[in-house]
Formats: sequence, C-alpha cells, structure tokens
Amino acid sequence: MDQAIADGVDVISISMGFDLVPLYEDPIAIASFGAMEKGVTVSSSAGNAGTDLGELHNGIPWVLTVAAGSMDRWFAGILTLGNGLTITGWSMFPARAVVRESRLIYNKTISACNSTKLLSEVSSGTVICDSSKSFNIQMYYVSRSTLDAAIFISSDYAYDDSLFPYPGVVISPGEGAEVINYAVNGVNPTASMEFQRTLLGTKPAPIVAEYTSRGPSPSYPEILKPDIMAPGTLVLAAWRPNDAVSIIGPNIGLSNDFNLISGTSMACPHAAGIAALLKGAHPEWTPAAIRSALVTTANPLDNTGTPIRDAGFSYATATPVSMGAGQVNPNSALDPGLIYDATPQDYVSILCSMNFTQKQIQTITRSSYNCSKTSSDLNYPSFIALYPNKTKNALAKKFERIVTNVGDGAATYKVQVTAPKGSGVTVYPEALVFGQKYDKQSYSLKLKYKANQNKTVTFGSVIWVEVNGKHIVRSPIVVAPIIPVW
Repeated sequence: MDQAIADGVDVISISMGFDLVPLYEDPIAIASFGAMEKGVTVSSSAGNAGTDLGELHNGIPWVLTVAAGSMDRWFAGILTLGNGLTITGWSMFPARAVVRESRLIYNKTISACNSTKLLSEVSSGTVICDSSKSFNIQMYYVSRSTLDAAIFISSDYAYDDSLFPYPGVVISPGEGAEVINYAVNGVNPTASMEFQRTLLGTKPAPIVAEYTSRGPSPSYPEILKPDIMAPGTLVLAAWRPNDAVSIIGPNIGLSNDFNLISGTSMACPHAAGIAALLKGAHPEWTPAAIRSALVTTANPLDNTGTPIRDAGFSYATATPVSMGAGQVNPNSALDPGLIYDATPQDYVSILCSMNFTQKQIQTITRSSYNCSKTSSDLNYPSFIALYPNKTKNALAKKFERIVTNVGDGAATYKVQVTAPKGSGVTVYPEALVFGQKYDKQSYSLKLKYKANQNKTVTFGSVIWVEVNGKHIVRSPIVVAPIIPVW
C-alpha cells in the first residue's frame, strides 16, 4: 500500500482484512492512515463472517468499509410440467443439457433428499425435494444419485453459491405445492427443464447477503461500520483458467476465464470504482468527503420501494450494522449537497481518546502527533450509541457535527428525524443556512436511549432536506449493544 501511494494512486481497493487485532497491530489500518494523509481513499471489505454482531473487520475510522448485497439479476432454469405449467426457477447448472419429459416423482420416503442410497433406488426420473433440509445438503446427495434431475422447494431467494452440480431448479413453496399436486394426481406426470437463462430487473433487490460481516466495529465501535453496501453476490469476475469454476456431478470440474463469485471482496472494488469517479469529478475532495458523499446518498430502499431486507435474518428489514447507510448510489453521490469532512488531526484525536500508549499511536501515525485535543466523536456522516447489556438506566449521548455546503450556491436545509425505537432524538438547530458554496454550519444531535434486554439493534435517521432544492442528506442513527473490543 505504501508503494501504491508513492506511485501516485488516488484510490486503493483492498479485499482482505485482519481479525482479532487492535488498530496498532493491523497493517491495513497503519497503511491506510498514511493513505488518508496523502488524500488517497481506501475502500475495504467488511468480511464474510456472517450474522453475529461485531465480527466485521476493517472497521477502521479512516477507511471506507463496504458490506455486500445481491443484484437485480436472476440465474434461471425453466421448468415445464406435462400439464403445460411453466415455472421459472433458480438454477446455476453450468451445462446446456436439456431434461425432456422425465418421469416426475414425489415420494414422502425420499422427499427430504438426504440419502443417495434411497434416491438411487428410484433409478431414474426427476425427484421433488421438500424444504426440510438445506439446498446444499440435498444437492450433495442428489448429485451422487442416478436420477435425471431434481426440483428443490425453498423459501430462500438470495442465493450466493454458484455451485449447482446436477440438473435442477429451485422453486418457491407456493409453486412447489402445485408441482406436488400434479406429481401425485396427474396421469403419467413428467417434467422438462432448460438451463442457462439470465433474467434482469428481478425483485426484490438488493438484499443484504447472509455472509456479509456485521458491525459494530470491534476495532473502534464508536463509529458506525460498515459504511455502505455494494453488489457482492454472484459477481462476474476474472478467474484462473486452470482452476474449476463449477462442477458437474460429484467430481467433474469445469474451467473458464470468468467465474461468478460472492463476497465482500467483490463489493469493495465496486465502491472503489465509484470513489474514483467522485475523485475525478471533485479532485479537491478528501477521502472523508468522498466517504461522506457515498454514505449520505446511499439508498436504504430496494427496487420495490420498501426497506432493504436481510437474508441473514429471515428477510427482516436490514439494520445499518448489516448494510451501513444502504446501497451505494453513484449518481447521487456526485452531487451530495452537504459533506462531513475530517482532517488527519481529527483521526489523531480519536486515537488519543483510546487507551493506547504513545508508542502504539505512533505505530499507526508513523509521525509526530498532537494529543492536546482528545475526542471520541469524529465528524462522521452517521451516528451510533452503545449500551451495556445489564443496565436498566436511561442513557444519553451527544454528537457534534460540522457540514460543508458543496452545492452550487446559497442553500437552506431543514431537519427531519426518525428516532430509533424506544429512543428520543433532538437536533439543534433545526435549520442550517449557507450563504454560499463551501460555507460550513454546525449542529448537535442528542440521543436518549435505553438498553434492550434482547440485545437487538434499533435504528433511525437524521435527514437534512434542502428547501426548494434537490438535495437530501441522510445519516443513519443506531443504538446497539456493546461488543468486545479487539
């Protein structure tokens, strides 16, 4: 990373991270501090540790931390029954094989599809697998059987695995009921399938990926991480041509120059590319300004106009500790209206507020620093308050923020607040008046909240809306349980 900075790059994308280490032992934290000082934006992956709170890595105050979600793209298989019913299901079977008028089988003895021996006793045909077992378990046993194909019934619609080694399609429980009825009551029921179909504009999308790591940040929980979400599920990526991208059956590997890969390692470069576009349009912007533009213009809604859902929590509404402010929105980020900026000294003030020694701080900064000002409240475009698990007392936290007008000229903004459930939020002043471009105004946000005995995350937002203008500047507000700090 030091060499890249010396080479004069504007943006660094780094799809890796270190867990269970404090900032002064994290090489990405140390290298990215130097990048920030030189005006280089660092986009980093949140990690793929799944749904437990506080498992996120790269929760570094001076980087952009990116979560992963799905796209509005569906890889389909077409199922046609002998009675004429056609169903578009999900399938990643990698061959152009066609299943024609295969005998359709529904047998309660084998419908769990968790025994290759039982499945092979059927000899041939297309079996219907119920939802009693996971798709991956069922696929393992089906792909080792003598069947023609399989129909998998599942309520999951946020698939992130490109391996589909046997002919088959995944359909919904409602569609499954129709298929089972035909298999049981139809005369000589049959099924046909076609594969390798791609559908665009599917809904709902995006969906937070189950695998993406959740905040709060264990390296510095006083700042909300991740910052944003970007496409990370089944992204078409260049691949090693001598390494299998998929398989057929139990052990036949298929190679290709490209592969469909899922992970925050795919989301992070999307955000880096957008950061590069912003730097090109606004070369004077600091890494903090670029991150602010991405956060305050991110979209918390999916393409159905409803809150983004989380595949890791049964498709409930996603919280900011899963997706940050929402899905990155490149066009809006080009013109955010207001930005929350920060200087290297602001980050040093955070380090000075932590229980680090002078040597540990200098390990990060790699230069002399001034600890005359100590503050744990960075001028960040989001807000998080933490509660201990056992307290029943009312808690309060005050935040101070400074926003810079990067619109075309004079502007007035008025505040709209949605408080986290069970909390109270007060913002002062309720209006910000800017006389010209680059004017700065400050405001305070007071949050009163209580511990949640279920250790759940609640959230809301503070939105600055331009009067008679087009800009909407949104910041998430989160109340979350305290987590162990690395």
